[in-house]
Amino acid sequence: MVLFRRKRSWQRRVADAARSAPKKGRELRAAAAQLDVPFARSRVVGLGREGFMRLVLGPLMDVYAARRATGRDKLAGLRGPVILVANHASHMDTPVILAALPRKLRKRTAVAAAADYFYRYRLVAFVVSLIFNTVPIDRRGGALNGGSSHLDKLLDQGWNLLLYPEGTRSRSGGPGRLRRGAAVLAQAHNLAVVPIRVTGTSAAMPPGRLWPRRLRGKLLSHRHPVEVAFGEPIRPGAEASVLIERVQRFFEDGEGGGGLASPYRRRWTPSATRSR
Repeated sequence: MVLFRRKRSWQRRVADAARSAPKKGRELRAAAAQLDVPFARSRVVGLGREGFMRLVLGPLMDVYAARRATGRDKLAGLRGPVILVANHASHMDTPVILAALPRKLRKRTAVAAAADYFYRYRLVAFVVSLIFNTVPIDRRGGALNGGSSHLDKLLDQGWNLLLYPEGTRSRSGGPGRLRRGAAVLAQAHNLAVVPIRVTGTSAAMPPGRLWPRRLRGKLLSHRHPVEVAFGEPIRPGAEASVLIERVQRFFEDGEGGGGLASPYRRRWTPSATRSR
């Protein structure tokens, strides 16, 4: 005897998905937390990570990129944990941003990394956690929607958090839609948000490449100009929608950041100062 099931209507499927979403979100947040490598935030590993940044990663980046930073003075008065939000166009963004941060801020900064990409394999997860102090988030489940997530615990422990609100690297040549997770976290913990614009990394290491490349010249190759611009910190209290709008505007036009070029237009600002 063959039994036939009546196909659910589209409205019914939407309703069922809505009812199951909170449970799935909790499950995804819990799964991401289990992938975390707390050892990467120990003092010993932090000292080793700082040495690796200065002696290995920094000089290696200098082979491919002429790195500069602007707006570092805007970070001088920051106290306590802050949320750093940056545009995302390349895997090179993270080391470039970390290198541009003042050492005092960098050594207490964790980087949110996609669990489905960087934590699929144990060895890869361990390596990126040690080198960049990453923490896993699930891009599908909205692991930034507050609650009792491991990110909340990190912020409560005084760690700064670097987030890419676009959720993935831009492939369209322009900024993607910004997700609200960073704004929600900032509101929940009453923290300042620092917008960061990175220019030039997409040319040096575009999506699909596993290693940076130099600019080709007629006779010799050259380094790519790469710039990290820190915007004015957005103080606590702003509505999530307003905060996201300000960050989006900074990514696109540099409003409030000195009129720098968009990170999606390959232009160079010669007045910047070299990052250290």
